[in-house]
Amino acid sequence: MSELRLIYGFHAVTGRLRQKAAGVKEIFLDPSRTDRRAKDLAQLAAGRGVRVISVDGARLDGMTQHARHQGVVARVEAASLARDLDEVLDRLEEPALLLILDGITDPHNLGACLRVADAMGVHAVIAPKDRAVGITPTVEKVASGAAETVPFIAVTNLARTLRELKEREIWLIGADQEAGQDLYAVKLAGPLGWVLGAEGEGMRRLTRENCDELARIPMLGTVESLNVSVSAGVCLAETRRQRRKT
Repeated sequence: MSELRLIYGFHAVTGRLRQKAAGVKEIFLDPSRTDRRAKDLAQLAAGRGVRVISVDGARLDGMTQHARHQGVVARVEAASLARDLDEVLDRLEEPALLLILDGITDPHNLGACLRVADAMGVHAVIAPKDRAVGITPTVEKVASGAAETVPFIAVTNLARTLRELKEREIWLIGADQEAGQDLYAVKLAGPLGWVLGAEGEGMRRLTRENCDELARIPMLGTVESLNVSVSAGVCLAETRRQRRKT
């Protein structure tokens, strides 16, 4: 029997309905939400054959431990994504594209990174189990359904995982504002993984040392750094641009 869990927020619930409606068991909707967004969600659920139950806001608060649920919660089957890196890599039919996150502790940042990864066709997002955030309801809400489509691989030892990726001939590029070359000078056509650290702190020393090369994002304005999800989007978009030309 599949594991059931709760997701909440209009983006997360709507995304799951559109992608895997069969795994949505029921939706709880605050009857005080009479706006177009709520009506559109109820209509989508009806079209997918999913029951919508009216539940007041106080009960939804209790179900989500007072998270920002926006008046909608769904009970769903846990997504059956690959949870093993070898499984992900062994079934690829194109050069690997990975996003490796070192020390991301903010669930909003991880959720946004997953959303970017989904948009850019990333095959897996990799992060350490310790001193980093994992998949939480907040992550799922911010990811707007991407937590259900992009494999998230939490590893015990990130440095060892990076070495194993290199043994598979996956080129590792660390995004580092102190790098001597910018990302537009890097060849991004083959199997590769972008490695990013938290804004401000960057990558840890061992993580940086295990990268094959470093590249910086050219900053032409007055700000000194970008949010990690924005940085990921810039790096991944350039990767896809180059790959379309090969």
